Amino acid sequence: MTSIRYALNHMAAPKLGIDDFFALAKSLGIDAVEIRNDLDGNAILDGTQPSAIKTAAARHGVTIISINALQRFNEWNDTRAAEARELIDYAAACGAKALVLVPKNDGTGREDGARQANLRQSLTALKPMLDAAGVIGLVEPLGFEICSLSSKTEAAKAIRELGAEGSFKLVHDTFHHHLAGEAAIFADLTGLIHISGVDDAKVTVSDMRDPHRVLVTSADRLDNAGQVRALLQAGYIGPCSFEPFSPEVHGLQDPAAALRHSMDYLASAV
Repeated sequence: MTSIRYALNHMAAPKLGIDDFFALAKSLGIDAVEIRNDLDGNAILDGTQPSAIKTAAARHGVTIISINALQRFNEWNDTRAAEARELIDYAAACGAKALVLVPKNDGTGREDGARQANLRQSLTALKPMLDAAGVIGLVEPLGFEICSLSSKTEAAKAIRELGAEGSFKLVHDTFHHHLAGEAAIFADLTGLIHISGVDDAKVTVSDMRDPHRVLVTSADRLDNAGQVRALLQAGYIGPCSFEPFSPEVHGLQDPAAALRHSMDYLASAV
């Protein structure tokens, strides 16, 4: 059995305030957390100063491994540059180690040639901003058919061609890896694993969406255990962060018990 280093994304319990979220992580023996900029009435969106987040993290003894996320990162323009600067500054000020970079997912920018050029343009523009702040960019390909960046192979190639391995890493999201149907894994370039499962036996792979994403159980159709095992055996040593989007999970009265059950299952299965 290989040891898993768990982390907790705020999407696992989005109704909790930041203090209670950090406390939940610690109650599970987890000391790595991801905060988000897309949760109403919560950190970042509610105007909480980064110094307050940094103080809370220190008080609870947790490390903020990422802010999730800069959306449409591969559509570079003045608006994106301003959003990137704001989030990178916030990450540096609150002590976050990385910023997750999510590609546009609306069916545009998928053309061969333009897709790769857009990716390189954004990585080239982001690199000096990230480097100056001491923040890593975590590129997260999405497996949806309409996504402008679904291939980790393509992302890895761009990072390596730019000589930017010190500035960017990949997010291996088990849900998106399964949807993309891409066999390749990049343990050496992976900076974070996002884990979530799909238990619904009826939904087709092409129809799987974020609301289907629950905590990982023995009924998981995505083979989270196999994906995590393969990455660990290939040398990955980073965290595996729970990121369920299902309203069913978000409505749990006792998220700690459900998370503990999932942690125990994965630990035994991996």
